[in-house]
Amino acid sequence: MNLTGAQREFLTLVTRAAACNPFSDEFAQLQARITGGRKVSLVDRWNTELHNLQAAGFTSFKQAEGADREILRYASLYEIYHRYLAAFDELIAAQLSAGDRSVPVPFAGKALTLFARRGFNAEEARRHFAIMFQIRRAFRFIDRGLVGQSECMKELRRHLWNNVFTHDIRFYAEHLWNRMEDFSTLLLGETGTGKGAAAAAIGRSGFIPFDEKRGCFAESFTRTFLPLNLSQFPETLLESELFGHRKGAFTGAIADHEGVFARCSPHGAIFLDEIGDVSGPVQIKLLHVLQDRTFTPVGSHDQIRFRGRVIGATNKPIEQLRQTGQFRDDFFYRLCSDVIIVPPLRQRIAEDSSELDDLIALITTRLTGQPVPIALGLPAHYAWPGNVRELEQAIRRVLLTQRYTGDQRAVAPDVAGRLQAGVADGSLDADALLAGYCRLLYERHGTYEEVARRTNLDRRTVKAYIGKQ
Repeated sequence: MNLTGAQREFLTLVTRAAACNPFSDEFAQLQARITGGRKVSLVDRWNTELHNLQAAGFTSFKQAEGADREILRYASLYEIYHRYLAAFDELIAAQLSAGDRSVPVPFAGKALTLFARRGFNAEEARRHFAIMFQIRRAFRFIDRGLVGQSECMKELRRHLWNNVFTHDIRFYAEHLWNRMEDFSTLLLGETGTGKGAAAAAIGRSGFIPFDEKRGCFAESFTRTFLPLNLSQFPETLLESELFGHRKGAFTGAIADHEGVFARCSPHGAIFLDEIGDVSGPVQIKLLHVLQDRTFTPVGSHDQIRFRGRVIGATNKPIEQLRQTGQFRDDFFYRLCSDVIIVPPLRQRIAEDSSELDDLIALITTRLTGQPVPIALGLPAHYAWPGNVRELEQAIRRVLLTQRYTGDQRAVAPDVAGRLQAGVADGSLDADALLAGYCRLLYERHGTYEEVARRTNLDRRTVKAYIGKQ
């Protein structure tokens, strides 16, 4: 089967769209080119072209040779994915309701039959079917879990997608779909920005093989993400929570205990929050897990294989931690296959003022079942030091008491205007100038540590200056 020039051009665009990051500008541009700017969806435009191909005798991509075969192969994947798109969405909803028990996939038989008809062998069919389910999950969790139209949030969603599928999903589907355990991730961002939501989007979007004999996926995606806040455990118990322990390993160890690394699914991810707080000895042990992919429970000599991904997060300035020796360089380099920055709320609002209204509508809908107009009455340039977490509590307080006055450390007069006026008329002394500058930096970055780093001052000095404003 030979494609016409027009068919080849159209299907090449479809292939590029199928492989493209759906949160990227390139994807939107490809959609516009495929539809020709007309009020028709990309899928409808594809269905029309597919009908024409089938009328010309197309059934399998193996009917073509060379470049045309590869084009038809990816076009076939695109066809199958969109044919079962609604079914995948229903499956995700059913799995969320069922919890940790993997639910049956009633449409799997028909889908695998279509794969075979289009020219894929049984192993390829199962693999691509599982990747399609993974794609749909990743889109849902990234799109719904991290909302916002500011540029920094768009970039965050693009980055998270690449973290799951790499920058080229075609390469991922051929070579990396079962090798992502070697790619660790470090999430950076202030307290309350949503690092946990970003980590969950990654952890619930991993590849899970399809078990054709059982008619379901090997396990539920609801159990593939295991979060652990490292700062909530004392040093004496942290190793046990991470690696487990054997009965009698220490006083109080009255039974064997499975740590988070043992509980993690081979298809899942562990989220180690506040990883910047752990001691050097614990960092070394975690480094060995990342390097050797094995760990040993406390009180045991058995080495256990770990096959999941590791996602770490900290709200502390990572470069400062490394400079002071609090965060080991060798540990950082094992953890930083990808470094993702989750932006603060004040940056999101500064880039798009409608972001605050969108978040209020989303949070009130989650709380009450419908969007509720809320006037917070805070200064226009309020710094939101607690970020989205603070906003959620602010909305709860307004719903309860009709008012929220903000974190008083962040509510300040027009510092920038006052500084500018003071510099212009020469009325500020050095102490007042430095105090104002520290306040401006604090409103922008939200932590004393970051202000101290930028001003080359001691943290306590920074805090004292900000307290004067």
